[in-house]
Amino acid sequence: MAANILILDDEKNYLLILESILEDEGYHVTTLSDPEMGLAYLEDSEVDVVLTDMKMPGLTGQDVLEHCKKNYPHIPVLIMTAFGSIEAAVEAMRIGAYDYITKPFANEELLLSISKAVQYASTQQENIRLKKEIRDRYSKGNIIARGKGMQQVLDMVDRAAPSKSTVLILGESGTGKELIARAIHTSSPRREAPFITVNCMALNPGVLESELFGHEKGSFTGATAMRKGRFEQANKGTLFLDEIGELTPELQVKLLRVLQEHQIERVGGTETFDVDIRIVAATNKNLQDAVARGEFREDLFYRLNVVSIFLPPLRERREDIPLLAAHFLEKYNKENQMEITGFTSAAMDYLSAYEWPGNVRQLENVVERCTVLARADVIDADDLPPEIKDEEAQFKSAVDLLPAKLNLADTMDKIEGALVKRALVRTDFVQVKAAEMLGLSKSNLQYKLKKYGLTGKAK
Repeated sequence: MAANILILDDEKNYLLILESILEDEGYHVTTLSDPEMGLAYLEDSEVDVVLTDMKMPGLTGQDVLEHCKKNYPHIPVLIMTAFGSIEAAVEAMRIGAYDYITKPFANEELLLSISKAVQYASTQQENIRLKKEIRDRYSKGNIIARGKGMQQVLDMVDRAAPSKSTVLILGESGTGKELIARAIHTSSPRREAPFITVNCMALNPGVLESELFGHEKGSFTGATAMRKGRFEQANKGTLFLDEIGELTPELQVKLLRVLQEHQIERVGGTETFDVDIRIVAATNKNLQDAVARGEFREDLFYRLNVVSIFLPPLRERREDIPLLAAHFLEKYNKENQMEITGFTSAAMDYLSAYEWPGNVRQLENVVERCTVLARADVIDADDLPPEIKDEEAQFKSAVDLLPAKLNLADTMDKIEGALVKRALVRTDFVQVKAAEMLGLSKSNLQYKLKKYGLTGKAK
């Protein structure tokens, strides 16, 4: 779609010349000699770029610029000024003009400046669209879920939340297991009660037992006072046990008793206390394999695994990456009082193609880094860490994630299917563009869509 350019100048000859030059380049051009009419036009029309003269009767180009910065900050404004008024142009740049053009101008200079402004406007509009998508459709708290896999996760959250049943959340490190646990709690009847978290891997077994169950005064060296544990603190609420696969056999027995009897005893005590808690556990381990090896109690596994929710790794939910990146950019803009406006298409292509071994946590780290270190007000490919752009390392990382024993033909089919799906996602399901990206004919692409059971929403 052609970009819409609004030109404001009281010299009608310049309006005619500019209109002719820009329409020849395929732009849709609106020209007005009255700047006040231009401000009214902005209220009712879609405008991508404003090109305004500096000196006009009534409102000046600086007035137009200030109005746009206040009301339409996503629209770049270019200032035209006579050769002898460079100081005014510099002042306009200081208060936010995208660029300035001196009269008389060279056509090449004008077109280059307009082209850059149009690209900037496109980036701004894409980021506005992403933010609106996040607000309107794809977020549940801080959970971004555009793709089918995460939509299924949120459906499980909605169905499991009202019950008292124990939930086991499975997934690689960095996929957002605690966010899902919090979503279950906040969607449940227990939402007004405490949500308490314990990382079972962060503490040694003796300290962890005291953290979970509490202790009586004098029960061990340093126990100078009675202390309630996390089970008691979470009474009437939810206790989230992260890295549950790290529990020692002794603590597994004690946790099983809590799940069966809803009672606890503090370390060093003899009194039994009733607790009304919901347990949500999480692990990046395969607990069934741990049960088979005798490392995890089978009866505890079944007590925990009443409702099981699997979080897909980020490499399997690439359609969520632009939304997640926009969400984290907004977060770190606020934290650092910055105004980075978005990502260039080149930067987003790299982010969408990367394998993300650290999952969402790694993506958040990269976006925070880029927000702080970006060289301009938009994040470009040059701002990304080297590993994100190292395509050879990405390919090796992807291969390393494959199982050691595999059927080559089946694996090649899975890889081809994944590449076809990625091309569809990255072209917003426009089949012609996806086919071009893959070097296929449209009919060949349609055959592969059918072969791999993919939905191609033709446009």
